[in-house]
Amino acid sequence: MEKLQSVEQFNQLKNEDRVIFMFSADWCGDCRFIEPVLPTIEANYPEYDFVLIDRDQFIDLCVELNVYGIPSFIAYHEGEEVGRFVSKDRKTQQEIESFIDGLTA
Repeated sequence: MEKLQSVEQFNQLKNEDRVIFMFSADWCGDCRFIEPVLPTIEANYPEYDFVLIDRDQFIDLCVELNVYGIPSFIAYHEGEEVGRFVSKDRKTQQEIESFIDGLTA
């Protein structure tokens, strides 16, 4: 999964066709829990670009986007937010895939 390098890159990527941002942190146990299934999720949804955002590196962006719990996911299509799965709760592969399946774009 590509790792976000700058806020400018975020603004560029969110305007592309289909992108899902995953908010995470190295210290987050629930983030580590889903890490092994992320390559499978990416492979199951090749129409999406997946980008990892380190919460600690981009805390201001997280505040701006109202992301206060991790792991969390926000999907964009051509600059418009089309879905969010944002909470502090542990997530399963099935829950993440259900979120992606429910996206409208």
